Amino acid sequence: MKITITGIKLFFVLAFTIILVACSNSSKNNSQERPSYVKDTNALNILMSQYANNIEQIWGIHEVLIPGPKDYVQYSDNLQTRVHINFVSGKLTIETLSNDPINQLKSKIVATLLMPEPEDIIKSSQSTYDPKKEPFLYKQIVDENGEPIRWEWRAIHFAQYLIDNQLKTRLSGNRQISYVSINLVADHVNERAHKFLPLVRNAASQYYVDEKLILAIMEVESNFNPFAVSRSDALGLMQVQQHTAGRDLYNRWGKSGEPGRSYLLDPKNNINMGTAYLALLRDTYLAGINNPISMRYAIITSYNGGAGSVLTTFSKDRKKAVDVINSMTPEQVYNKLVNSHVSQESRNYLIKVNKILTK
Repeated sequence: MKITITGIKLFFVLAFTIILVACSNSSKNNSQERPSYVKDTNALNILMSQYANNIEQIWGIHEVLIPGPKDYVQYSDNLQTRVHINFVSGKLTIETLSNDPINQLKSKIVATLLMPEPEDIIKSSQSTYDPKKEPFLYKQIVDENGEPIRWEWRAIHFAQYLIDNQLKTRLSGNRQISYVSINLVADHVNERAHKFLPLVRNAASQYYVDEKLILAIMEVESNFNPFAVSRSDALGLMQVQQHTAGRDLYNRWGKSGEPGRSYLLDPKNNINMGTAYLALLRDTYLAGINNPISMRYAIITSYNGGAGSVLTTFSKDRKKAVDVINSMTPEQVYNKLVNSHVSQESRNYLIKVNKILTK
């Protein structure tokens, strides 16, 4: 059982061979977009459209899954078989168009249950199940006896149970799709979050950022899906963009260029860079805001829509905007941002993150 990563196109393994369904933020991470980045994004959208067309030709017009941060999809068998994990609903579906559906499904169920962590996939050109390490889905899925699936023998046994008891079929046009569905455990979000707590705590300590804020942003951005890739090319748990936040931080760290996609899809790097960007917003772009709660509201909204749009919500002049914020109570700042910010997406983003923080 292998998961193969090929050569120079790691992104296409994680972004197209691993396809993710949802939406993301086109303006996130604050730095001004340059023409070359627009070209990159346009090229990405063209490739995605071509890939989606291939899927449509094989699976049918209503069967296309496109990239996004909160759903994992992996195609194999010349696009005839796919895995879909919806990290919001907590459901894993494995389906195939194969003429040998039972063997295809059984093999893919085992491979998925034993799928390595993303950093292990990135590090190896041919990443296979390593019995010394816990699979990515360990404790997020349990077998028919309520046992977590750690070992290959249990994965094989559960795959056979699913084939014997939960195999279903449906039609897409004249195509027959055979599939099985598995519910993740009720607490699957916290199970994933727990994986990343040590990394979050290290980054929080390094950059003096509240770990609860980091976790809340991760939950809203990706629902703790480390494979997350969006249409705007935002990557990983905290949906960091190479060309904006990534380039900005690299420049400030004395590095040239920008982080690569494989770098940002590694959870350790992604959490470090996302947290560093939160600190950059606080210490540079939003410097001068005195009240820590008002600052938190400004940081959250800026992470989604940029610091410039946050400040212009209060005044076109940056210094005056900071003065206006400082003259207001945190509640007034919050209300201003959720009612007057130019972007409805950023308004909703602040509401969502703040709701998690105040649970």
